[in-house]
Amino acid sequence: HEREHDREISELITKHEEEMEKFRADLNKEQQCLLDELQQQMAATHKAEIEQVQLQSQTLHSLELEALRLSLNNMHTSQLELTQSNLRKEKETALVELREMLNDKRAQEVAILQSRHQLEREKIKEQCLKEKEDI
Repeated sequence: HEREHDREISELITKHEEEMEKFRADLNKEQQCLLDELQQQMAATHKAEIEQVQLQSQTLHSLELEALRLSLNNMHTSQLELTQSNLRKEKETALVELREMLNDKRAQEVAILQSRHQLEREKIKEQCLKEKEDI
């Protein structure tokens, strides 16, 4: 009876060890599945974060490019305005110089015409006087 009891205990111990081994295997399998799932979730999260960072980087890059474009546009506009202003001043200066030159030339021509006129008047007077004397 004792031997049978020992054999039953031995069978129960063996059965218990087999069940424990099966539970360990199942537990290891379940643990591995959970680890795989967690790794997949982490990979997906990592990928999403990388995509978000790339999108933010592209957005920032686009904003920087737009800011540079606007800055360049403002600089170009300022340069054009300055160039126009300089050209306007040069044109005004050239016009003033031309006006002065034309006024001087006109004054010279008027003086020449007045002296010719004076000479011709004197010549006509002399001619008139000669003709009077001749008459």
